[in-house]
Amino acid sequence: MNRNDFLKSLGLITVGSTFGSAMLSSCGSKQNSESDADSTATASNETKPKEMFFKISLAEWSLHKSLFDGKLNNLDFPAKAKNDFGISAVEYVNQFFKDKAKDQAYLADLKKRCDDNGVTSVLIMIDGEGGLGDTKKAQRAKAVDNHKKWVEAAKFLGCHSIRVNAYGEGSAEEVGKAATDGLRSLSEFAKDFNIGVIVENHGGYSSDGQWLSKVIADTKMQNCGTLPDFGNFCLKRDGDKCVESYDRYKGTEELMRYAKGVSAKAYDFDEQGNCIETDYSRILPIVKNAGYTGHIGIEYEGSKLSEEEGIRATKALLERIGAQIS
Repeated sequence: MNRNDFLKSLGLITVGSTFGSAMLSSCGSKQNSESDADSTATASNETKPKEMFFKISLAEWSLHKSLFDGKLNNLDFPAKAKNDFGISAVEYVNQFFKDKAKDQAYLADLKKRCDDNGVTSVLIMIDGEGGLGDTKKAQRAKAVDNHKKWVEAAKFLGCHSIRVNAYGEGSAEEVGKAATDGLRSLSEFAKDFNIGVIVENHGGYSSDGQWLSKVIADTKMQNCGTLPDFGNFCLKRDGDKCVESYDRYKGTEELMRYAKGVSAKAYDFDEQGNCIETDYSRILPIVKNAGYTGHIGIEYEGSKLSEEEGIRATKALLERIGAQIS
C-alpha cells in the first residue's frame, strides 16, 4: 500500500464522490421526497458522532520541524490547530517562545489569537529550566525559581498546568528524594495561581512508573501530578537506541492515578491506521478506567508521514478507538 492509499484508508483523502452524489440527486423520485422528513431524523441519529470520554488537544511538538525551520511560529500555532486540524485545544512547548515568559504584550497577543479562534490553552511543556530532581540543593532551588515565570505565564494564558522535568544525577533514591522536594516547592508556589505542576515520563528514572508515582505521592500536593506519555518509557539508552524499557501499559496504569493530562505519542502506523508502537485499543481503556475525562494531546513524532499527515492519522485513531470504548 502506497502513502496515498494509506491516507485514503484513514479517510484523509476523498475521491470519486462528486459524480455519485450528483447522480443520486438527479434521480430522486417523488416517493423519496415524501419520505425525506421521516428519514432525516433517523439519518441524523445514525450519523451523529458518538461523544468520547476525553477531549483532543494538539501538542506543539507535533509541529517542531516546521517551527524550527521557521515555517510556523508560536503565535500562529493556535489558529493552525483549529483551522487545519479542527482541534480547539493546544499544548505549548516553551522552546518556541522561551524569551517571552514575562513579555506581557506577547502573551496578550497569543491569548487574543486563541480567543479569536475559539481555542483553549491547556498547558505549557517546560524544558531547559533545570531539573527539579537535581541532588544539589542550590541548583534545585534555582530550577524551582526558573519555573515560576512559566507558572505565571500559564495562568495568564488560561492553562491548567505546566509540564516539568524531574531529572537529576544520583541513585534512584537520591534523585527521588530531591525531586519530591523540588516538586513540592514549586507546587506550593503554583497552588496560589491554581496551576498544576505535572511530570511526564521523560526518560531515566521518570520513565519508571513506580518511581514517578512514589515521587508524586510523597509531595502530598494536590496540584502536583503526572502527564502519562504513551511512548516515553525508555529507561536506558545507548546513543539513540533504547536498550531498556518500562512496560508502557503498566506504566500508564500506574501514572494515571495522578494524571492531569495525557500525551498520545505516535510514530508509525500500519495499513489499518493503527499505531505500530502502542496498541491504542489497549491503552485508551486504561485511561478511561482511571476516570480521566480531560484532554489527550496528540504528539506525533514520526518521519514516514509528514507532520500534518501524522497529526491527522493520530487524530483519526483517537477518534476511532475513543468512539468504540466511550
